[in-house]
Amino acid sequence: MIKAVIFDLDNTLLDFMKMKEFAVKAAITGMQEAGLDIDSDEAYDRIIEMYNEKGWENQQIFDLYLTEKIGYVDNKLLAAGIVSYRRAREANLQVYPNVNNTLSQLMKMNIKLAIVSDAPSREAWMRLYYLNLHHIFDVVLTFDDTGARKPSPIPFKMALDKLNSSAENTLMIGDWPERDVEGAKQLGIKTIFARYGDTFGTIESGADWDVDDIHQIVDIVSKLNAA
Repeated sequence: MIKAVIFDLDNTLLDFMKMKEFAVKAAITGMQEAGLDIDSDEAYDRIIEMYNEKGWENQQIFDLYLTEKIGYVDNKLLAAGIVSYRRAREANLQVYPNVNNTLSQLMKMNIKLAIVSDAPSREAWMRLYYLNLHHIFDVVLTFDDTGARKPSPIPFKMALDKLNSSAENTLMIGDWPERDVEGAKQLGIKTIFARYGDTFGTIESGADWDVDDIHQIVDIVSKLNAA
């Protein structure tokens, strides 16, 4: 009997990478218009590389990029980049198709809902408020809450405790097999791979189910509970 579903946040509920792409490109345009002489494509590739190196939530990437490019942080250029980034981020932060419908149907089925994310607490909550999902989840756990990143079992164990649900009565869905799937499986939680959010070209996810549309969760829960 499934009583709870745990969701990853980025690239599972919302298209984080699409948002990041538009925001970074907007930031580059903003800095160019403010006087920075750079090639757009080279700048984009380098900034994305820096995010990969320093972490996708790093708040100092544009400072680091400017220091690397011109030797210091020019606050006029930095402000132009940050403001353009934030405007584009807000405009392009969107949930995947059928997310709202799926969450609504699960709630009507009396399924408890949780988020387990490696994102910082402030950033996670800002995304949830932007998307008007802040009131949906019974539990929201971020790295700041758990002190451990997936695939550590600690965040998943905390989620189970707060949901008052056992592993066998819970599903986990995420886009990163090595973190979301492996972390949940350590506790015996059944797992769903969000193939629609995959950015790694995953062939074998190791999950119990792979889904191309988040709404397939409703069918999975319905069949398991009917059985």
